[in-house]
Amino acid sequence: MKYECDMIADLLPLYNDGACSDSSIKVIEEHLAECPKCSEMLTKLKDNHIDDEIIKEKEEVIESQAKFFKRKSAVAGSIIASVFAVPILICLIVDLCNGHGLSWFFIVLAAMFIPASLIVVPLMMPKNKMFTTMIAFTGSVLLLLGVCAIYSRGDWYPVAASSVLFGLTVLFAPFIACRRPVNTYLKNFKGLTVMAACTITFCLMMLCIGISLHDMSFYGRAFAISGPFIAIAWIVFAIIRYMPGNGLMKAGVSVMVLGLFSFFINLIIEGLIRIGNDPTAVYTYSNGSVPVMAVGVSVGAILFIIGFFVRRAKMNK
Repeated sequence: MKYECDMIADLLPLYNDGACSDSSIKVIEEHLAECPKCSEMLTKLKDNHIDDEIIKEKEEVIESQAKFFKRKSAVAGSIIASVFAVPILICLIVDLCNGHGLSWFFIVLAAMFIPASLIVVPLMMPKNKMFTTMIAFTGSVLLLLGVCAIYSRGDWYPVAASSVLFGLTVLFAPFIACRRPVNTYLKNFKGLTVMAACTITFCLMMLCIGISLHDMSFYGRAFAISGPFIAIAWIVFAIIRYMPGNGLMKAGVSVMVLGLFSFFINLIIEGLIRIGNDPTAVYTYSNGSVPVMAVGVSVGAILFIIGFFVRRAKMNK
């Protein structure tokens, strides 16, 4: 035989998968015609029965373990839920014995939903754990605020609820947008959706604050102060998301925009406030820090130039 069996044995898996070159196939077939041992080895490679059995056993083991952990999670969730029920039951008994009604009972009951949403919900949900947990936590916090507002007879709930909703949206929206089942619907619009959700909840919060103050002039001042910051956030997002170029170029443009924004922000806010109060008003020029703007524009320009040459070097390779 012209070639060693060890060398042919190394090539047989590739030959069996059809991944050999024509010259290698010719050498292997010539060897197989003379070597019964290598021919038998090839026959065993072509027998997929053992592989199928291994795959079947693996799937059965995975399924069995999944059912086991699901049962354990359900048991653990039930035990934890029972533990949470203890203070609720105690509060119910105390309220009834003291004749105070059920005010504290409902407050404690609503409060128990918060830890339950963070501990019990992930254990009980078989799929989409993060999405369900975040939604349950948000709902439980809003529920607790609502119960407290009802029993304290306060009109502060819209402001508190909208503020909490805005904060939780800023915190949770990026994670929810990237997790199932939301990411399957958003596809390439995750960032745009997160920015829109944060903007909408912020405007809702400002609307609720204005209603609680019973002062229509609040909206003009609120828009003058917060509007430019919302606009710059959208501008930076558009640069990062849609501007062509690498990360250094996008970072450079963003830093330059923020540097210019820091210089003109006082002028913008002052102008919006004065124009909103009196369209005929004449306002004086008020600017920000020149050194901050100079540093921002300089650093941004350097980052952009470095990114430009890095991108050019990669394109020339």
